[in-house]
Amino acid sequence: MTTTSVGQRTRTRRITFLVALAVFAQESTWNFYEAQVPPLLREHLTSAAVVGLLMGMDNLLGIFIQPWIGNRSDRTRTSWGRRMPYLVVGMPIAATLFIVIPHTAASLPLLIAVMFAYALVANTFKPIAEALVPDFIAPERRSRANAVVKIASSVTAIVAALISIFLVDDHLSLAFAIPAIIMLVSVAVLAATVRDSRSPAYQAAVAETHDTSGADRPEPRVRDTFVEIVRDTDRSRLLLLVAILVFGSAWAASRSLITPYGMEALGMSRGAAGGLTLPSGIAFILAAYPAAVLAERYGRLRVMAAGMSVFAGAMVLGTVIQTPTGAVVALCLAAAGATCFLVNAVVVLWNLAPSARVFGTYAGMYTVGWAGGGFLGPALVGGMVDLNGWPLMLVDIALVAALSILVVARISTLQRRTTPTLTP
Repeated sequence: MTTTSVGQRTRTRRITFLVALAVFAQESTWNFYEAQVPPLLREHLTSAAVVGLLMGMDNLLGIFIQPWIGNRSDRTRTSWGRRMPYLVVGMPIAATLFIVIPHTAASLPLLIAVMFAYALVANTFKPIAEALVPDFIAPERRSRANAVVKIASSVTAIVAALISIFLVDDHLSLAFAIPAIIMLVSVAVLAATVRDSRSPAYQAAVAETHDTSGADRPEPRVRDTFVEIVRDTDRSRLLLLVAILVFGSAWAASRSLITPYGMEALGMSRGAAGGLTLPSGIAFILAAYPAAVLAERYGRLRVMAAGMSVFAGAMVLGTVIQTPTGAVVALCLAAAGATCFLVNAVVVLWNLAPSARVFGTYAGMYTVGWAGGGFLGPALVGGMVDLNGWPLMLVDIALVAALSILVVARISTLQRRTTPTLTP
């Protein structure tokens, strides 16, 4: 192994750790927000629908903000780079707002105002940190890097649960402060160590901005990028966005509807049904890095399709063995299979990008597709449950997943017919 290759691997590991740290910090606040803000709202509101509507506000904001801010960062040029300015400004503001949340709990209008402000600011940098992965890391290593990022994101659910168990009842303000402090420490480390103006993608984007005549080329806007994807005769990118939306629907339904499924189909108590997904979270963490290694060896699209098939098959298995133990086993297998998609889908999207100038925009589009699935999936599967009954809910989810498998299979066919400049 040459000295150059050793140095490249060291730099890859370093930036992967730093991006994972940033995502860990962001998701620590989001997970705790999702777990502990609803009880604050319930002190003022009796309607679960209104509480759910207010808690969904951040997803609605994200659909509009994240592609725009991803594109805005693509077009930013500073000595610090194009991502870091947004992280250095946004993360401390979001941390401050997060600390304030429990102190506004006595007033519903003030609580909602701070929730809105936090969701607005936090959405502005949510896709930015992950966009550092394609900025610094070569296409062939992006799956492994993204696997580490996904693991860091998954661990935050455990951290949020531990903070809730040990601090919320007696020290609510301190409980909110801890995720915020993690975020502040993270951004301090990033500010001291990362200059993404030195990244290969940033330098390539700057060079591409200037054509051979020396004139500046206009930077693509979100609309321009999306129209270019829609009009492209190679439908791979458009179909991939569809697959992200559809599989995101299946995944979201398998998480958000599992508690009522356990109660209605398995006869479990609310608390026991709510714990059905805990082992699958561990399975997800354990499967993430192997999913990346397999994708690099056998091809990302092939591994994605295989993992999605495991997910759909696990849903069928859970229906055949309709017991609490069967459900836990099925959810663990499904989570391991879903990891193959979650780790690799955004990497395929980045690698299909025509230019380093749009990595941030593509990261935003991925997030919107996944969030759209999170919004549509539970409603779609819930409608199917109304027709078929709770005992067949897992099969309903499998049918949605099967549709996304067909879409990915179509993408694989298109890619075999072409020779892309970047291997998915």
